[in-house]
This record gives sequence, C-alpha cells and structure tokens, in this order.
Amino acid sequence: MATLANVDCADLKPVQGTRLLLDLDLQGSKVLDWAQENRAHVERLVQGNGALLIRGLKFVGSQQFGAVLSTLFGEDLMQYTYRSTPRTELRGNVYTATEYHPDQVIPQHNENSYSNRWAMRIGFLCTVPSPVGGSTPICDSRLVYREIPEAIRARFERHGVMYVRNYSEIDIPWTEVFQTTEKADVESFCIANQLSYEWLGERHLRTRQINQASAQHPVTGARVWFNQAHLFHVTNLEADVQESLLSVMKEEHLPRNTYYGNGDHIEPETLQTIRDIYDRNKIAFDWQRNDLLLLDNMLYSHGRGTYSGNRQVLVGMTRLHGSEAAAIAA
Repeated sequence: MATLANVDCADLKPVQGTRLLLDLDLQGSKVLDWAQENRAHVERLVQGNGALLIRGLKFVGSQQFGAVLSTLFGEDLMQYTYRSTPRTELRGNVYTATEYHPDQVIPQHNENSYSNRWAMRIGFLCTVPSPVGGSTPICDSRLVYREIPEAIRARFERHGVMYVRNYSEIDIPWTEVFQTTEKADVESFCIANQLSYEWLGERHLRTRQINQASAQHPVTGARVWFNQAHLFHVTNLEADVQESLLSVMKEEHLPRNTYYGNGDHIEPETLQTIRDIYDRNKIAFDWQRNDLLLLDNMLYSHGRGTYSGNRQVLVGMTRLHGSEAAAIAA
C-alpha cells in the first residue's frame, strides 16, 4: 500500500477496539516521498479519527522524522517553550519525549493544555522500543468529557483551572521552562500569555494562570476535556512524596499545584474520579521500531507507562492554537 487515496477510517486496524492502525507496505518508496504524496490523505485520516498509528515506515534519524512530520502537518515544527517536563532538544525542533525516571507513570494529558496556547498536531516516533513496558497510551478527550459527572464538569467549566508553579531547585528551573537566562524575557512571556508572576529570590519564580477546563475543537466543534488539573495537583505525587514536601514547605511553595479558578481547593476525590475515567478509557499498544503516532492534540491525550531497559521516543508539534481568552488578549 503506497497511496492512501481510497483509505478511510473504517479501513484502519483496531487497537483495543479502536480503529487507528495503518499498516503499510511501501514497496521501496522513500519515507519523505511517501509523506509528500500522501499528506492530504493523512490529514484527512487524522482529522476524521483524531489518532493515527502508522507502521511500516523507515526512518534514518531525528532530522528525517522532523522533515516528514513538517510535510504531513504542512507547517514547520514549533519550538517547545513554557515546558513542564525535562526533555532533550534535537535538531529541527524535534525533542525526546519526557525524560522522567522509567519507574514513573506519566498520566494522560493533552500537551500544553495547562497553557492558553497549544499545538493542534503532535507526532511521536519510536526509535528504540523498550524491551519491557514503555507504551504511550492515548485517550479520546471527547469521551472523557462526556463521562465526567455533570456536577464536576460544570464547576470546572464555571471557574476554570488555576495553575500555581514554583520554579526552583526542587523542580524544573525557570531557565529551562522558559528557555532563557534573562528575567526580562520571562516577564515578557508572562505578560504576553496572561501569567501573573513574582520573583521570590534570584533563582525562585512563582507564576499563576487560570485556563480552560474544557475547550471546543475549532474544526469539528466537539467539546473536549482539556486541562491538567489532575496531573499538576499535589495528589498526583506518591503519598510519601506529598508528605515529605509538605513537611518542609507551605502549600503555596509546592513546585506545582492546581485549584479551581476562583482559588478554591480541588477535592482529591474529584481528581481521582477524573483519573479513573482516563484509566478506564485509555488505549495502549506496544511500540515497534519506526512506529509513527500522529494525534490531534485536542481530540486525544497521551501518557507513558513504566518501562525497563533502553527506550527512545521522539516528538514534534505544530499548528499553534489559542483559547478564546488568548485570542482576545493577542
């Protein structure tokens, strides 16, 4: 199968009951040539499905991955600023996936949904599948939105989500998050992106921002659950880590935490309900070398399972989009 002209979403192979796998036989075609020939068809499948796992392509490195992703998405890849996790930047705005310790699960999240601007398209390439574990589960954000109890959903949508971050030696320093060593650059970014900020010392910065709990997809009109309240909240940490942090610092100094947009505390049981919905609906698969996963970042969230051994997954993003509030501010 070289061209996708006659392929639609119903032709994709199922993964845990959801049709998203496209298994290719390129018959000697070069991957960039294939991407140029099939760009419109891939876009049609991603837009119609929200997620597309392509198997059978052959990549020779991160630079080629970036070129293929830019071709398929029709735009140059974005630089990843205002980060929340450690990662390594490669050439052409290609990055390694989050470099948390392999024994840690990364919960489901839509990339940069803690912000008022985010990429609409995100692509992952597996260059080294881990021998044990290491999946990148995904989850339909429309389904999550529908399954969240109405009372929880209504309160979040009424107030939004407040993110409080303290950048210091305990978590990612502000120089890495904002990709600069100049305080003036940080302040300019905060002003442009509606973050309140305060310097609490030469190396300690605190920001606050209230953003959406849900969002409407600009193309499909679908309503999606689109925030990271459950991931940034202190209860996302293991109990002993929570206890250790709160024994040495006040709540307002935690590296990261979330509240309702009016400042009220979010109930731990509410966040557990949301986590349970993600866990119940996530779709996981075992990576194979050269697997390419393309997501509409609003329609599908992603995460990471634990693993052992070597693992490398690369990521690139494009098509910057902003919330209604961000668009008005701009």
